[in-house]
Amino acid sequence: MAVKLYPEVADRRRERIARDVAVLLMLLFLIWMGRSVYQRIDSITVLATGVSSAGESVQTGFGAVAGAVESVPVIGDNLASALQSSGEATGGNVADLGAQGAESIHRAALLIGLLTFLIPAILLLGLTLPDRMRGIRQMSLAGQFLEGERSPERDRILAMRAVFNLDVDHLLEYSADPVGDLIAGRHDQLIEALFAEAGLATPTR
Repeated sequence: MAVKLYPEVADRRRERIARDVAVLLMLLFLIWMGRSVYQRIDSITVLATGVSSAGESVQTGFGAVAGAVESVPVIGDNLASALQSSGEATGGNVADLGAQGAESIHRAALLIGLLTFLIPAILLLGLTLPDRMRGIRQMSLAGQFLEGERSPERDRILAMRAVFNLDVDHLLEYSADPVGDLIAGRHDQLIEALFAEAGLATPTR
């Protein structure tokens, strides 16, 4: 069975392509929106990075002072050790907290950005994809059923199917008197209506 992605009838083909393009554009918009949300939230990490940098500066300052007093006789080593410990206890802890905060913000930004894209994308595809797949299947099956070498008997059967199964409004677009055309053997317009309903071009004799 040949898979038919798009109708062969020009108007319906353009309509189907326009719908597919609209869905694609919507997905691209959702990608952009998710990325924008991620970037905006992730930009907050500058605050945590600033805290981390401040902590490192404090720790570095204590280290510099410790290095300066280390050479003082008798108490230099003890004083330097105390200053180093103070630097680690204050600036070091602040730097660690800042780094952890930056990592947490980054992860949260990534998660929220993904959810911003995924949730509406799943809803969009859930609403459009089943109908799209059903349309492809119906067109493919219709093509397998309808397409074939034309003959008077086959035309008569197809015309009967058109009269008995198609919506009246659609049928009247092709024939002013569908039943009369069927009885009189004027099958071409009825067959055209049948193929058009399936999105297929009418085969020539």
